[in-house]
Amino acid sequence: MPRTALTRDEVLDSAAALVRQHGPQALTMRKLAAELGTAVTSIYWHVGNRESLLDALVERTVQEMGAIRPTGLTPAGRVVSVARRLRRELRDRPHLIAMVHERGLTERMFLPAQQALVHEVHAAGLRGARAAEAVRAVQFQVVGFVLVERNRERSPVQSPGEGELWEGAGAAEHDLALARALAQPADPEKLFTASVRALVSALLDD
Repeated sequence: MPRTALTRDEVLDSAAALVRQHGPQALTMRKLAAELGTAVTSIYWHVGNRESLLDALVERTVQEMGAIRPTGLTPAGRVVSVARRLRRELRDRPHLIAMVHERGLTERMFLPAQQALVHEVHAAGLRGARAAEAVRAVQFQVVGFVLVERNRERSPVQSPGEGELWEGAGAAEHDLALARALAQPADPEKLFTASVRALVSALLDD
C-alpha cells in the first residue's frame, strides 16, 4: 500500500542516497518510488520530473557544502579544520559533487569555504594578494589530494605493489625505518593532516 505523509525532504534524502551509492544513472523515478514505498506520481508531485529532481539535489549539495564552519583555538588550527572538513565532504559525495561541476556551480559551491578561509588568514595577519594565495593554496591542496585518492582507489592492482618494492629496502639501505614505513599502506587521513598543517604553517609564517 502506498505511503501517505511523504515530504519533499524525504524524497531528496532517498534520491541523494541512491546517487551516492550508485551514481546518477541509477536514479530513476520508478526506483526512487520503490525505495520510498510510494507511487511514481507522488514523486512527481513533490519534486517535478527527473531533471528537476537532479537540479534540486545539486542545489541541496551546494547548500550543504556551505555549512562548513571552522573549529580550533588558532587561525592555523581553524584553517586546517576547514581543509579537513572540506576533504571529508568531497570524499563522501563524489557523484553529487560531479553533478554540481557538470552544472557549472563548482565555484559557487566552494565560495563559503573560501570565505571561512579568508576570515582565518585575515586573523593571522595576511592581507591582499598574499591572503588570496593562501586561500587558494589550501583549496588546491584539498581538491588535489582528493583527486589523487580517488585515482589510487580506481587504479588497477599494482604488481609489484609499493609494499613489495620497499620490503627489500635496497632503495633505502641507510634508512631502514623509512623503508619499513613505505612498505606499509598509506594512512590518507594522517597524511592529509600532516601535509595541510605543513602547508598552512608555511603560508601563515611571516
